[in-house]
Amino acid sequence: MIGLDTGFFVELLRGNPEAIKVWKTIVDGTEDVSTSCLTIFELKRLALKGALKADEVETTMQAILAVGKVTWIDSTDVCERASRLSHGMGIPAIDALILAGLLDSGAQEIYTTDSDFEAYKKDGVAIKRL
Repeated sequence: MIGLDTGFFVELLRGNPEAIKVWKTIVDGTEDVSTSCLTIFELKRLALKGALKADEVETTMQAILAVGKVTWIDSTDVCERASRLSHGMGIPAIDALILAGLLDSGAQEIYTTDSDFEAYKKDGVAIKRL
């Protein structure tokens, strides 16, 4: 399972070749993918701020829903894990919630642009920074 953070989609929309390559494997059905509900929030917020084009964000959101799983923050386990990640590694709250949800979904590779994710070091999970 591949986990995709918000930064991955920003890079995809900017034409980052590595992000495009990963996305093609997902669309081709080669890899399962999980994205946090908070990524949807962050992408919409970036569109409202004008940092991303609203129509591109809408297309991306439809693609996320079509090819992958959205992880929802719907359990105390995810919230507790996120609080431990945030406190123990100094990760900002939103990033900790995204990371905890992706881990809960079984993500073994997580693509991000956030350096704070790299503090997570556990066997079986690779953090890939774009």
